Amino acid sequence: MEGKNIGHDDVLPDISIGELDPEMQDACNRAGWKTLTPVQAKSIPYFLAGRDMMVQSRTGSGKTGAFILPIIKKINTQQNTVQALVLVPTRELALQVHKEAQMLTEEKNIKTVVVYGGVGYKAQLEAFRNGAQIVIGTPGRILDHLLKDTLSLDHLKILIFDEADRMLSMGFYPDMVKIRKYIPSSKIISSMFSATFPPQVIRLSDQFLHKSKLLSLSGNQVHIAETEHIYYIVPGMRKERSLVRIIEIENPSSAIIFCNTKDSVHYLSIVLKRFGYDADELSSDLTQSMREKVMSRVRRGALRFLVATDVAARGIDIPDLSHVIQYETPEDQEAYIHRAGRTGRMGASGAVISLVAEMEKFKLQSIARYYNIKMEERPLPDKEELERIVAQRITALLEARLRARDNLQIERMQRFVPLARNLAQSEDELSLITMLLDDYYQQSLHASPTPTAGIDEDQIPAQKKKGKKPRLRDKKRHQKSEKNNLKK
Repeated sequence: MEGKNIGHDDVLPDISIGELDPEMQDACNRAGWKTLTPVQAKSIPYFLAGRDMMVQSRTGSGKTGAFILPIIKKINTQQNTVQALVLVPTRELALQVHKEAQMLTEEKNIKTVVVYGGVGYKAQLEAFRNGAQIVIGTPGRILDHLLKDTLSLDHLKILIFDEADRMLSMGFYPDMVKIRKYIPSSKIISSMFSATFPPQVIRLSDQFLHKSKLLSLSGNQVHIAETEHIYYIVPGMRKERSLVRIIEIENPSSAIIFCNTKDSVHYLSIVLKRFGYDADELSSDLTQSMREKVMSRVRRGALRFLVATDVAARGIDIPDLSHVIQYETPEDQEAYIHRAGRTGRMGASGAVISLVAEMEKFKLQSIARYYNIKMEERPLPDKEELERIVAQRITALLEARLRARDNLQIERMQRFVPLARNLAQSEDELSLITMLLDDYYQQSLHASPTPTAGIDEDQIPAQKKKGKKPRLRDKKRHQKSEKNNLKK
């Protein structure tokens, strides 16, 4: 990963509005921009030089302008073909990027179209027939058009991945691999924009970019992103439920979750397993053989969440750890640094997430001041946001699975259309569909769900020992699913 850093001799100087081509300056004037933002000033020179880049940039930093402005320069308005494709993970982001693209290109006669699922095809097909030159869309609907031969990328010049960390995560990745087959083999300019570049995104980037380098906005030199430090203020009661919400929103590929006591480690480990996560614990209560089994999974990278105390985690080195989660605030300042140092290694970015009560916030801010760390407070996701994120992920998975079906399988599933319609219309039967979606989501993105029927959720840890061991066939199926997820 260290090879991804830009060498000192390859660093290009920043660019200013006055140094842009007239057509790009006109776009800035229409937007009312007097100066370029840092991400625009630093990344546009590489784009114009035809280099593939991974650009670390936070939301709201002006990243859309950073790729739309040079796209304006590269588009041939006399050629009514798709010349630029911007892939984004959500409908909302697609609409947002499209709105800004329209504003920046309106006097240049560049034709743009936004493409996403959940709406009819008619307007999108008409835009393609009219010679759309910039297409902004979500992977699922873009792939639909490619498979139906209603969209051609034969004349593509520019490919952008916005929020690349989400684009290459579980759920979207299978569609991304299929889209890659439609990308011309001739040299095109490709760039990824993301707030963070976890290790798995850096590894997968070579499948889509050519000899790409990492560009960060940290400091005066061009280098890879540093570790993010984030905290959420959470209620003292049912703190584990807050953690589950944060995990769903942040979607870490791997994490150590730190607790201050072995009792907390044991409790939290069981709760996470009951919620369907691939989690295990490491504490002094484990026998040596059990500890070795956990450590073996850690060393193989086959465990997503390791819950541990500072003492138990001492000396553990996980190369590709994307997140450190502090379920409980460390007892002293130095412990925070030791915990945080577990992620963001070997040139990859990482994130340190702390869950704190309202009064604990001041202790965390004191640590931040002492070590000169920039801390970002994020609002705890509410129920509606959680439902929206989960719905986006499972829809992407189901759409990809449907596309993989052949004609015979599609014919076979028609038997269930009347039943599905009846279940969806009946409030009493809706729980059956909800159960199926939950099972599928857990099997696809987490570990296989553990049955909890008849269990009081407030007594989850107490019920742990009463559960039956999984049958060998189920265990093998889970292991196969786990390996497939790891490959992704």
